[in-house]
Amino acid sequence: MSTDTTQKSDLTHEDDIPAFTLVAYLRDHLFALLIGACCIGGVGCMLLALGVAHAAIALVCGFIGGCAALVFCIDYARKRKFYQEFSSHLSQVDKVAHTQSLLTEPIFLEGRISYEAATLLARIANQEQESIELQTQKYRNYVELWIHEIKTPLAAIKLMLAHARNEQNTKIARECERIELQVEAALYYARSSAASPDYTIREVNVQKMCQEACKKNMHLLIERHVSLRFELDEALCVLTDEAWTTFIISQFVVNAAKYDATTLTFVAHEFDAGTPTGRTVLEIKDDGCGIPPADMPRIFERGFMGSVGRRFGSATGMGLYLVAQLCEMLGLDVAVGSEEGVGTRGIITFPHDRHRLMITKHIT
Repeated sequence: MSTDTTQKSDLTHEDDIPAFTLVAYLRDHLFALLIGACCIGGVGCMLLALGVAHAAIALVCGFIGGCAALVFCIDYARKRKFYQEFSSHLSQVDKVAHTQSLLTEPIFLEGRISYEAATLLARIANQEQESIELQTQKYRNYVELWIHEIKTPLAAIKLMLAHARNEQNTKIARECERIELQVEAALYYARSSAASPDYTIREVNVQKMCQEACKKNMHLLIERHVSLRFELDEALCVLTDEAWTTFIISQFVVNAAKYDATTLTFVAHEFDAGTPTGRTVLEIKDDGCGIPPADMPRIFERGFMGSVGRRFGSATGMGLYLVAQLCEMLGLDVAVGSEEGVGTRGIITFPHDRHRLMITKHIT
């Protein structure tokens, strides 16, 4: 079962914007039209009272009515072009800052007011966006600095534990492992929300990433008596970012160990090699308790723990959410299949698209 990691909400619908039609224009100017008609009728009555011939009265009233109609037609034509263009572009843009750049400045007063208002809103939106990006960058810098600092005492603790092995130290090492995993999750969460995510797409060995993910969670796997099976071609490589993908695989490893798995199997297959749709599919299979069908549609939602997570009491609802976010950013497909009481399969699909080798993004 797969899920889309993001869904873009359409906040602007063309149907929500009033159409600038002739009927709408006439209805909006109904008061002016009624006054104009009354004026023409008044002029006709005055001319009639002065003894002017009926033909002359009709000619004068017709001339005045024609001039008024011409004014309305010209006004309607020039406004119609601007407002229809405005409505069309407004239904397509997804940011206020883009609206003004798509419009041509009109020559009539109301249009210029609307144009200048759009320009002002675009300027304000740009300033707000810059402020948000600055605050996000400061937050990310703080998180990365904190993570760098916290890793130093963790490394020292692990080094001390390595020189004095006993049951108590093994438990402490296991808790250190858990702290490191949560610290790493905080780092990737901060990076996933950055304006310019820092990752590099290159060829990476699949087995190496899977083994590294297991090594990061070694004490957890040993404590839960989880056996590992690597049914992988040792030379198999995929295009991805090694650190990010290792973290993604780690989330499936941790979930398998937490939810009663005794065996964790890594399997990879290539499909349609040498074609534009070529891909490598990595499956991470466990024989744990599985996920109830009712929870499956929501497993990638932020903060969703599900009935299994609440029962075991160790879920945060962030692991698979981060997996989905990072996979989307890396251009990978992710899906989860599960049968309650049988086990769970995490499925990561790596496209073979060679031009992705050139993609490299770094935070500046």
